[in-house]
Amino acid sequence: MTDALEPEFPRSTDTAPILQLRGVNKSFGVVHVLHDVDFAVYPGQVTALVGDNGAGKSTLVKVIAGIYGRDSGEYLFEGRPTHVSGPRDVAALGVEVVYQDLALCDNLDIVQNMFLGRETRKGIVLDDMAMEERARETLASLSVRTVKSVRQSVASLSGGQRQTVAIAKAVLWNSKIVLLDEPTAALGVAQTRQVLDLVRRLADRGLGVVLISHNMNDVFEVADRITALYLGRVAADVATESVTHNQVVELITAGRSGDLGIRDVAAASI
Repeated sequence: MTDALEPEFPRSTDTAPILQLRGVNKSFGVVHVLHDVDFAVYPGQVTALVGDNGAGKSTLVKVIAGIYGRDSGEYLFEGRPTHVSGPRDVAALGVEVVYQDLALCDNLDIVQNMFLGRETRKGIVLDDMAMEERARETLASLSVRTVKSVRQSVASLSGGQRQTVAIAKAVLWNSKIVLLDEPTAALGVAQTRQVLDLVRRLADRGLGVVLISHNMNDVFEVADRITALYLGRVAADVATESVTHNQVVELITAGRSGDLGIRDVAAASI
């Protein structure tokens, strides 16, 4: 087992993690993808999950989301060990994932997309008025002003507006944690600004936010903490203010930066 430095989780006595993974391992056949991974998400904080391609970010997110099971390790939610057998169990806990493809239907409007598969009914018919009102309230609570009407077709929205709708859909169900997979990928400057402001507002509302991103500028702008993965191992889990841009890049590409990171990088590469 590779000797890595102890993850530097916050020591505040009044802030406990909503979600915590301890010693998680995951393999696919003979390929060991996650090695004793510790990961935590705190209320009111944005945790950036960074790493090179193949570092294990996607696998870790899918373990959190219940898509993949764990070979070993603990899954704790609000301090209690939790059995997760699939995405429905995770959604019931209050964990929502916004994937890079957004999973929106272009032929439906905003309201229909936000309630897709979870429609509100009045008797045997859909309660369109109630769903429309909840959609408006959710967008307003997130200070979203770029959408003119909740009855707009998603096909007519810009990339930034689509991302906004996908995030609003995730928080509509009283979520406690939202995981965002590359939310600013392929967006222009103005649209990126809108999405990053929304990410920060989610944390300010008390949600735990996980930001998966390759964009270090985005990470340093909105993240409170950074967890860097290197070849399936946690190279560091640190407060954003305690590291530099160059240190994070070194952790991502080499697993170590000065005194920070995996002690035996050569062994970790085997």
